[in-house]
Amino acid sequence: METVQELVPLAKEMMAHRSGRKLVKLYVLGSVLALLGVVLGLVETVFSPFSAASSQQDREAAAAELQAARERKALRSRALLEQGKRPEAALCGRALSNRQHAS
Repeated sequence: METVQELVPLAKEMMAHRSGRKLVKLYVLGSVLALLGVVLGLVETVFSPFSAASSQQDREAAAAELQAARERKALRSRALLEQGKRPEAALCGRALSNRQHAS
């Protein structure tokens, strides 16, 4: 249906041909749902620039958090190296001692 004005003549014609009321209700329901879909699409189109701006800010905040976490990790590894401890030896020391007699 291109316009809403076509619905009334269609309904009258269907009633004149003795079409069931269920069929008329089905056409009216379909038309209402299509109209609702168009309205929701227009609302989404109008508000999409605002949601895109907020998602851009969220991505920038996540990137800043990731960068801060990387910097903290780098500082921790530098501190361990300055103390003379290697992180690999600290993590694997016990596992190596348990596997000395394994074949």
